[in-house]
Amino acid sequence: MQPIVAKFGGSSLADAGQFRKVRDIVLANAGRRYLVASAPGRRDSADQKVTDLLYRCHDLAAAGQDFSDPFNQIRERFAEIIRDLGLTFDLDGALSQIAQKLKSAPERDYAASRGEYLNARLLAAYLGYDFLDAADAVRFTPDGRFLAEETNARLSDALSRVERAVIPGFYGADAAGTIHTFSRGGSDVTGALAARAAGARLYENWTDVSGMLFTDPRIVPDPGTIRHITYRELRELSYMGASVLHEDAVFPVRAAGIPINIRNTNRPDDPGTMISHDLPAAEAQRVVTGVAGRKGFAAVQVELSLMNNEVGFGARLLNILAAHGVPFEHCPTGIDTISVVVDAESFNACRSAVLRQIELQLHPDHLSVEEGLAMIAVVGHGMGGAKGVAARVFSAVADAGVNIRMIDQGSSELNIIIGVDEADYENAVRGICRALG
Repeated sequence: MQPIVAKFGGSSLADAGQFRKVRDIVLANAGRRYLVASAPGRRDSADQKVTDLLYRCHDLAAAGQDFSDPFNQIRERFAEIIRDLGLTFDLDGALSQIAQKLKSAPERDYAASRGEYLNARLLAAYLGYDFLDAADAVRFTPDGRFLAEETNARLSDALSRVERAVIPGFYGADAAGTIHTFSRGGSDVTGALAARAAGARLYENWTDVSGMLFTDPRIVPDPGTIRHITYRELRELSYMGASVLHEDAVFPVRAAGIPINIRNTNRPDDPGTMISHDLPAAEAQRVVTGVAGRKGFAAVQVELSLMNNEVGFGARLLNILAAHGVPFEHCPTGIDTISVVVDAESFNACRSAVLRQIELQLHPDHLSVEEGLAMIAVVGHGMGGAKGVAARVFSAVADAGVNIRMIDQGSSELNIIIGVDEADYENAVRGICRALG
């Protein structure tokens, strides 16, 4: 039977009590043969993540300063887990190697990865599973570019040789053995890679919430859990701030047709959220899946008479942004106008240079920048065939006393995106959710 790959996040492996919960979950289903472990997360709101402590150790070491204080905090975190679980593990030997590496040649990715490395080794010892080091299977180029197909081949071969294994998340290595990491939350990606390589029937992502919520609970209390969602809907919501899963974790499993199940380690009987290509028949008529958004955008607005007659005008505008390392988010247009929505932080770092190049190369009649924008996405697989959704969204925003500064809808009609003032963001989200709930 095809295996299940289960990734356990930092909150799921924060201390010995959480390790015991993970053991019970793993033993409850013999199909959970391949596990991916994160570094220990916060035990409470006042605690620190082990990865943050490791970054601190690196920064101090790189500056030639003493890093013993955060390093001793890391030592105690792992020693407590070992002691409480009654494990036999040479923690001092492992930490000595890490300390020596930090002193002699501090590398940021290496330091950051050691939390996953040690936690995976402890989990493997606790469960009696084999330990498979991600550095031997997850492959990067020397400049840190991830190699998907080589990783799949190496990881498939490694997993085929073991019946049950624990793999540390978040990192891999290049051919010379230098450690490289994914972006924060990258253990989700490792789990997806393992699921694809193992030919899994399911990828379980265990965390501290019972699935994805309809919207941000900090804005709308008790918004409800999304029981089923498609990969495409997930990508749209994740991009706009719904952060239950690393957005790059979708690609390996989507290509292989492997569903993802977001589960709660602290409430293992909750069904969570199932992510797949298609919705089950019972939910196929659902119109709106979720509402998500975030602040921190700006819009570069360019006006030029007869712009539509200038072939390549939009491409030249986007190339100017690209040359300065500014990716565009959305691009609503008119006959003589084009607005490019960008991340405000990345744009402001080179604002003067970008505007100067637009003036020199495109000769606009008018050029301006709108700042302080928040973007809100209403996402749903069934929106394309449903009448009146946009009208309800716009009416809800107006009823909340909010002015819409931008509207954008993709050709797939999977989402409606509106831009509002950052000060109006929460009111707009609440209004939309009232209208669609």
